Amino acid sequence: MAISSDVVAATLMKVVGGFKHWQQKTLDLQVVKLLALGSVPGSLTGVWILHCIKSSGNQNLDSILLRFLGVAIALIVALSLTQLVVKTFFPSFKLPSAPEWDLNTNYGRFCTVGAAAILGCIVGITSVSSGSMFALLLIAFFRLDTSKLVGTDISHAAILLMFTSLGHLSLGTVNWSLVLPIWLGSVPGVLVGAKFCQIMPQRPLKFVIYGMLAMASWKLYQI
Repeated sequence: MAISSDVVAATLMKVVGGFKHWQQKTLDLQVVKLLALGSVPGSLTGVWILHCIKSSGNQNLDSILLRFLGVAIALIVALSLTQLVVKTFFPSFKLPSAPEWDLNTNYGRFCTVGAAAILGCIVGITSVSSGSMFALLLIAFFRLDTSKLVGTDISHAAILLMFTSLGHLSLGTVNWSLVLPIWLGSVPGVLVGAKFCQIMPQRPLKFVIYGMLAMASWKLYQI
């Protein structure tokens, strides 16, 4: 009931936030489409894999996978923060960076869909961290403005969660007394946040994003 209610509550917030970012033109529609093309079937595959594993025994992969995700997020955030600090205080110093995926090429599109499918599968198994993992993918392999990074991440998450929430709604395990108050707070909140993304300077916004990702990684490692 907690998971179903959380998914349904988050879906409306992401849909409203994604629509607002679309209005503001603070998202990359091509990236959103390609990510969804991989993540939606990947997530459904992950749910099926989890069902098969749990039906064959009592193995619980959540703890191992979530700790692994926490460490992975922490490492990538540390590298991104290091690069940002070096660029800020030592602009002439050149650091190696991940290759950019050009979506005008078959290789770039294939990498984007393939990576999204893998991350979607992990989301299907663990039911958490979709925002953090896809944000890291956008940070590492796409040269997006920070505001577009946030808008693209939220808009893609809206598509992914819409398919996931349909499954939970069909189960009848949604507690609407929990969902409705969350909607009342999160929908206005995401509208305010989207506006901040449009007007806030890029560099401070990056530090905010990295700080939130660092907290997410710590929380996942503690699970």
